[in-house]
Amino acid sequence: MKIDSMKFYNGSCEKIARLGMSDMLFELLNILMNTRIFLEEKKDANSGKVVRQQIDLMLEDAQYWVKTVTGDLDWVKSKKTSPATTIKMGVEIQMSARSDLVIRDLLHMRESMKQGKIEIAVLVVPSDKMSRFLPDRAPSLSESLRYVEKEFEEIQQFPLVLISVEHDGSGEACLVR
Repeated sequence: MKIDSMKFYNGSCEKIARLGMSDMLFELLNILMNTRIFLEEKKDANSGKVVRQQIDLMLEDAQYWVKTVTGDLDWVKSKKTSPATTIKMGVEIQMSARSDLVIRDLLHMRESMKQGKIEIAVLVVPSDKMSRFLPDRAPSLSESLRYVEKEFEEIQQFPLVLISVEHDGSGEACLVR
């Protein structure tokens, strides 16, 4: 996949640098860019679930990324900075569900930050172009920006990184088999 865009909210870029979490973010970006996704470039021709499964497989193969239980964040990576201090990055990947479920992901991230479970939240969504080739209710960058910046503005009070990804190019449809 390609990184289409990244948007940093509430000092998240500075906090990542200050806490020494740049390596975590770069690792996540590298995992996303090494996930090969080719889609049939026709409206609703592909399965968002298959795209999500491919990303999950790549994160499973990476070191120290932990898949969390249903109802919590999708993935968390921890880094021990001293014997008594551990910092964590939480990631939500939204490829296959209804676009309004981005709000649910934002709520999970907000609660995890309020409870001190994570320091930085990352939301990964399809680009506007990529979302056209996924099921018609799949999220897009534009919809996600609307949720973050207009409908759930409170999330901007927390350190959030919004990443949109683009498929590698045209290919056979990614369908659930």
